[in-house]
Amino acid sequence: MSAKTVLLADDDSAIRTVLIQALNRAGYSVRATSTAAALWRWVAEGQGDVVITDVVLPDENAFDLLPRVRKLRPRLPVVVMSAQNTIMTAIRATELGAYDYLPKPFDLNVLLQTVARALEQAAKPSMARAKAESDNLPIIGRSAAMQDIYRVIARLTLTELTVTIIGESGTGKELVARALHDFGKRRRGPFVAVNMAAIPRELIESELFGHEKGAFTGASARMAGRFEQAEGGTLFLDEIGDMPLEAQTRLLRVLQQGEYTSVGGNAPIKSNVRIIAATHRDLRQLIAQGLFREDLFFRLNVVPLRLPPLRDRAEDIPDLVRHFLDQAQKDGLPPKDISPEALEVLRAYRWPGNVRELENLVKRLMAIEVDDVIGAASVRNELAANETQGPRQEAGELHIPDTISDFMERHLSGYMAGFGDRLPPDGLYDRILNEVEPPLIRAVLSATKGNQLKAAEVLGINRNTLRVKIKAHDIKSLRGFS
Repeated sequence: MSAKTVLLADDDSAIRTVLIQALNRAGYSVRATSTAAALWRWVAEGQGDVVITDVVLPDENAFDLLPRVRKLRPRLPVVVMSAQNTIMTAIRATELGAYDYLPKPFDLNVLLQTVARALEQAAKPSMARAKAESDNLPIIGRSAAMQDIYRVIARLTLTELTVTIIGESGTGKELVARALHDFGKRRRGPFVAVNMAAIPRELIESELFGHEKGAFTGASARMAGRFEQAEGGTLFLDEIGDMPLEAQTRLLRVLQQGEYTSVGGNAPIKSNVRIIAATHRDLRQLIAQGLFREDLFFRLNVVPLRLPPLRDRAEDIPDLVRHFLDQAQKDGLPPKDISPEALEVLRAYRWPGNVRELENLVKRLMAIEVDDVIGAASVRNELAANETQGPRQEAGELHIPDTISDFMERHLSGYMAGFGDRLPPDGLYDRILNEVEPPLIRAVLSATKGNQLKAAEVLGINRNTLRVKIKAHDIKSLRGFS
């Protein structure tokens, strides 16, 4: 069998030389050029079994060439290389039918593996995609960690698979969900986001699935739920780990059967919605604690997508900072620049609040900085102020923020507002206490590794009282603790 031929286009002679040598050693025949014109001539003549091309060529952009290649030879795999390592590059390459996208610099072994896979699948036609309607970058970052995320997003936009986005708070989970929607098959449909942690537990089922008139006291009219609002589009369920078990059962039915019933309704309602979930919590740990359904986990976790924390991609901080500076200026703040020394201070920080913390810091600096250039001293002062606002959480310790009363007040205010002019049901104190106490006990037992004596000390109650509460709340998964 004759050697497969690779058509290579890159205007950097050094890169061409390295790639030719690597491909030859792997047993391929190579035809190399620096121009799109020569590459197109070879493709039109029927030469080559696979194409490797840089995006930016002297005479034509490869993205302009790709549609002609797909139309003339739809089964010819094209691998795109680029030093313009943004999510839009990855998405455009995928949209235009490229077999794969490799951000420069890349490992030669990765390229050879990609070529081998492309040739194996050459008999399968590629899925062509329509051009994206927006050229705005939805996500910022050129680090290797983000390049991996871009490539996964680009592939997932070709599917309607259920995705679970996993990442610490502030890493941009909703941005990724929006990118999956905006560049996916459902981009002309609605994108509806709902935060499970922000809705009172008693209202979650009504919020998601809607309710009929008279379904409960105060339901004076039919209300469409988030599933109905997202029909034909994408429903983003943020903080899915905070969803109550009753609502989890209803959600599982939608995923299994493609239908649901509204609260107070009898007729099943068909659902045509893509589900994207997100969480900063360990769902497997919640399953072990009896707080999350395992069957729902497997339905949601078809494609898990883990977002890196900002501390693991510190090289993206300069790009992020400049983006936030531009955004703040558009919002009406006076234009400012930032010094290289200040950027180094930002790169060295651990960022427990991730990208959201960085964005808030930049906006604050834009508002309070007198000089036209934000200096290192200003950055250090603001970071130090952040550090003194509350104690850091050490590994294995339980950290209760000073603002927990504000958190509770916000959520209880939302709960009370849900009753309108009506009074809530009697026994509200006991109901709220029963909601708050079990997760608090679980959290303290987890932090003390199940030591009930230590947990009782942390909580400030008697050990026997703790035992009674564990039994009263039926905290089964923790009964083995002593």
